[in-house]
Amino acid sequence: MFNGLGMNLGNLSKLSKAKTRSISAENFTGEKGKGGMAAEGTGAHAARDLGKGWKVSPSVFIKKNSLFTMAHIQDSGAIQHIWLTCHPNHWRTLIIRMYWDGEEHPSVQVPIGDFFCSGWCERANLNSLPVAVNPAGGMNCYWEMPFRKSAKITVENIGNDDAVLYYQVDYTLTDVPEDAAYFHAHWNRSNPLAYKDVHTIVDHIKGHGHYVGTYLAWQVNSNGWWGEGEIKFYMDGDDEFPTICGTGTEDYFGGAWNWEQPQGEYCTYSTPYLGMHQLIKPDGLYRSQQRFGMYRWHVMDPIRFEDDLKVTIQALGWRSEGRYLPLKDDISSVAFWYQTEPHIPHPDLPGKDELEVI
Repeated sequence: MFNGLGMNLGNLSKLSKAKTRSISAENFTGEKGKGGMAAEGTGAHAARDLGKGWKVSPSVFIKKNSLFTMAHIQDSGAIQHIWLTCHPNHWRTLIIRMYWDGEEHPSVQVPIGDFFCSGWCERANLNSLPVAVNPAGGMNCYWEMPFRKSAKITVENIGNDDAVLYYQVDYTLTDVPEDAAYFHAHWNRSNPLAYKDVHTIVDHIKGHGHYVGTYLAWQVNSNGWWGEGEIKFYMDGDDEFPTICGTGTEDYFGGAWNWEQPQGEYCTYSTPYLGMHQLIKPDGLYRSQQRFGMYRWHVMDPIRFEDDLKVTIQALGWRSEGRYLPLKDDISSVAFWYQTEPHIPHPDLPGKDELEVI
C-alpha cells in the first residue's frame, strides 16, 4: 500500500496507512489527541477569560544562550513541512539543527534565517516549491526529511536577548523505503573573500547521495557588475578541474545578462526552482553596498555523487581593459543535499560576532 511519502498531485488521491502528526507549542510531543491542552504559555494572559483550548500556548520563549528542543520523534517516517516565524533580529542568532536516528552530530546546522533563504535578516517574500517565505516573515519548507528510528530538531539561541519562536512541524509516521537518503544542510561564510580565492559552499560531503540546492546571501564590496564567477561541482574524485562548471553567477540562478531589466536596474524574481528574490540597495546614510539573496533548487536536476562532492563559486567583476577582477565580497551560503549516513560532521559554526549581519 502507498506509504504516504513523495507527495505530489499525481498520487494525492491514493489511500495510505501513514499517520499524520504535528508538533507545535500547542502539542510539544505530537501525540494523538493531545493538542491545545496547555494551561500555561505565551497566550495564557490573553486567554484568561476563555481557558484551555483557546490559544494558551502559541509560541515559546527561548532564553539567551540556551537550547530548545523543537521536536523529538521516536518512530519511522518523514517530516513533510516546517513553518515558523520569529523576529528578524534573531535570524542569525537562532541556530537550527536536525538529527536523524539518534546520530551524535547534526545533519543540518544552519542559522534559522539562512535555512529559509533570509540571510540578511530583512524580510523578502520567496515563492518556490521547497521553500516559501510569506508576509510578514512566515517561513515554510517542504523538503522531505525521512528518518527510520527518530528525528530531533533543536534551536539554539546564541544571542544575548531572549527570543520568541512560533513553529509547527508536520510529519507522517510510516515505513521508509531502503533507498531513501537523509536530508543535510550546511552553512558557510567568507567575509571578506580573500583576493583570488573562491567561496567554498561545501567541501566535506562523503558518501552516496545527491545535491539538491544552493542559497547565497551576497554583499558586493565594489562598484560595477560582480557576477561573472562560475560555480563548480567536484564529484567522485575530481581534482583540479570539476565535472560540472557553470558560466556565471546569474546564469546558475536561472537569469541572464546581469539581471538588468529594465536597463540600469536589477530585476528580482522568484520561481518554483530558482530566483534572485532579494535586493537591498544602499540608499540610506548608513547602508553598506548592495546585497542579494539567491536560490537554486536542483529538484528536477539533482547532482548525484557516489563517493564525495565539493562545491565552490568564484566572485568575479571587471577591471580596466576588459579584464576580470577577483572580488573580496561578503558571501554566505547554504548547501542542501541528501546522502547515506554516517556523514562527516559539519565544521563548527563561528561565534555570534562572525555570524552577525552589519
